[in-house]
Amino acid sequence: MPQPPVFDVLGVGFGPSNLALAIAVTEHNAAAAAEDVVTAHFVERQATFGWHRGMLIDDATMQVSFLKDLVTLRNPNSTFTFLSYLHARGRLVDFINHKSLFPLRVEFHDYFEWAAGRVDDLVSYGHDVVDVRPVVEDGVTTHFDVTSRTAAGGVEVLRARNLVLATGLRASLPDGVLPSERVWHNRDFLNRVRSLHDPKRLVVVGAGQSGAEVTAFLHEHFPATEVCAVFARYGYSPADDSPFANRIFDPDAVDDYFGAPEQVKRQLMDYHANTNYAVVDNDLIAELYRRAYREKVLGARRLRLLNLSRVAGLDDGVDGLRVTVESLATGEREVLDADAVVYATGYLEADPTALLGDLAARCARDARGRLVVGRDYRLDTDDDVLAGLYLQGGTEHTHGISSSLLSNTSVRVGEILRSVLDRKGLVGGTAAVPAQPRYAATAAPVS
Repeated sequence: MPQPPVFDVLGVGFGPSNLALAIAVTEHNAAAAAEDVVTAHFVERQATFGWHRGMLIDDATMQVSFLKDLVTLRNPNSTFTFLSYLHARGRLVDFINHKSLFPLRVEFHDYFEWAAGRVDDLVSYGHDVVDVRPVVEDGVTTHFDVTSRTAAGGVEVLRARNLVLATGLRASLPDGVLPSERVWHNRDFLNRVRSLHDPKRLVVVGAGQSGAEVTAFLHEHFPATEVCAVFARYGYSPADDSPFANRIFDPDAVDDYFGAPEQVKRQLMDYHANTNYAVVDNDLIAELYRRAYREKVLGARRLRLLNLSRVAGLDDGVDGLRVTVESLATGEREVLDADAVVYATGYLEADPTALLGDLAARCARDARGRLVVGRDYRLDTDDDVLAGLYLQGGTEHTHGISSSLLSNTSVRVGEILRSVLDRKGLVGGTAAVPAQPRYAATAAPVS
């Protein structure tokens, strides 16, 4: 069997994190001597680039500054900045006049697509990774063979000295709740809402930004529909985006968090959870309150905020969808006949080792069963695993709250690339395949 194409870096998943890494590699290679060139490729399950497409509501804005784009904090001179994108799209002056740090989410997605298009030669879309196996030489693992199944049903194998896992987050639903035609996670919101025709009542569960956005969207776009927002809090809580609190997302904060004792790590997460988790932008809170108050004045209440409540029962049967809402204060229950219920109940970190098979057992874990991750985002493995396993995501317990957020992405990928370069001599020397726009894919059976 011929040797598969060999790369210094192989990325699994091509969302914003590995897109930023692809840009970092591209910029490094443009200035590097021949012996320092890094060969890289990325495989992505989706057919094209896409980032939370189900929540690209047309008037929703980003929660981070445009300066925390794919590159600026690492290389403000880059041609991949959001400002470069605006210039290319002919909107730079318009954006400046807009006087906002926070672009529309659809605009930032278009920026991502624009950047992804410029490194398209480094990506294989429609490739679903099905197997990762160690390549052993003289008793040590020097490479990983990564097998992926293509959209056409073929199988391809690539070999990597370093594997960078960026497999994203998975949608979280409460125990016992199963998605269906009428029960959705907000991840799929825009894809599913098109199926609604003259609904009488819609229910949204969740008190965070996504829950508030979905509630506002449904209330606006279905003017004859009752929209019920169910959440355990007394009201929507504002996000703390004050300057000092925002420093928890600074690159230096990663160093502070990584080196802190476990107790301090927990304290930091507790202190600053309201910068990111289950909180809502103040402007959106004010808008929802304005609508609720206006309806109260007019005596036609269509927006119902069922606070201090929980969903105690969900009957998704042939006769329709019934949602039982229980007051946490009184225990009183109300049964709502609904056309659909949207769970805006967040995401969980996916297990980054799920693809690794037997290799997962060779990754060190701490006393609480969590993966041990170095400051350079490399998994701690057995001494005889010289090839590198890096994580983009799944490192909140070691690197802090910005682990899965855009805030630190550009800096993080620079640190991963530096680690790969520093360790290059340990895993087989320089690249066996010179830098090239495309690899010659090698088909192999799944064994």
